[in-house]
Amino acid sequence: MPTVTPVRPVVVRPVDDDVAAIVALNNRFAPEGLTLPRTPAFVQAHLDDFRIVRGARGDVVGQVALDEYSPSLVELVSLAVAPEAQGKGLGVALIEAAVALAAKRGYPRIIAVSLAATPFLRAGFVQSNLDDFPEKTWRYKAVSRSELSIGRKHLFVRPLDAPAGRA
Repeated sequence: MPTVTPVRPVVVRPVDDDVAAIVALNNRFAPEGLTLPRTPAFVQAHLDDFRIVRGARGDVVGQVALDEYSPSLVELVSLAVAPEAQGKGLGVALIEAAVALAAKRGYPRIIAVSLAATPFLRAGFVQSNLDDFPEKTWRYKAVSRSELSIGRKHLFVRPLDAPAGRA
């Protein structure tokens, strides 16, 4: 019997025509507090910071983005995988793509806030504490006070062996 090698999801940079699909996928999870709501204007302005996975029909079924706090800190945000595409390794592939992009841009570390610990721990992140990142606390206060009180979420950090410069 032939051995079947699983196909790794292909993570790509989105194009302008993907903005509406990115907004729709991201905002599908916002009512549950899993993502922050995004507008088309926000996504368009930050399109270079997003990475996506396309489904068999070319539709956006997964996404992730980077959000810079300072030249020394970036956050992995807007991680979302369509329910019908979950369980196929897309989340881990998107996390790895965000880490690679952050390293390429020269950030020394990346943080992430998530309800799910396992994919981040598998990707080399370690659990940390919100108090270690006052930039994140300030951002939460500016965006949504309710985000500060969500005790189910975990903060993760991963140091990066990043080359100098931004890509």
